[in-house]
Amino acid sequence: MTAPGGGARGADDAPSGREYPSRPIVGVGGVAFVDGRVLVIKRRFEPLAGRWSLPGGALEVGETLAEGLAREMKEETGLDVEVGPVVDVFDRITRDEQGRARFHYVLVDFLCTIRAGTPVAGSDVAEVALVEMGDLAGYELTPKTIDVIGRALALAGGT
Repeated sequence: MTAPGGGARGADDAPSGREYPSRPIVGVGGVAFVDGRVLVIKRRFEPLAGRWSLPGGALEVGETLAEGLAREMKEETGLDVEVGPVVDVFDRITRDEQGRARFHYVLVDFLCTIRAGTPVAGSDVAEVALVEMGDLAGYELTPKTIDVIGRALALAGGT
């Protein structure tokens, strides 16, 4: 199958229209803590397929940022959350061998409070984990993700 922009797309690639986009895609992510542990997910699809990250995804037309994140958290982790304050806003651009933007997201990460549910892996997620802050290095999170988690912890009143 051919992705937008002419690249090949396999089973582990992002859904149609996200690879080689004509403009940046707005994405949302959630940082949630349970008893001092942070919720992380292992991504099933590109970008970052097979890597640990924060739950979240692309905003849909007609959704507010908070609505989109609440939907993504439910789809990816089975959790109902209250979306709190913004933790960070940043670009995540993945380039191909020719330097073209294969993926370009503008991400807005929020601190979330879990209202109900038990964490389970949804269809876009390979695994879900609640991780002690001291054990994050073993999950090979991106430096930006670790920074966002630290900011969220400070915002939540943690150390």
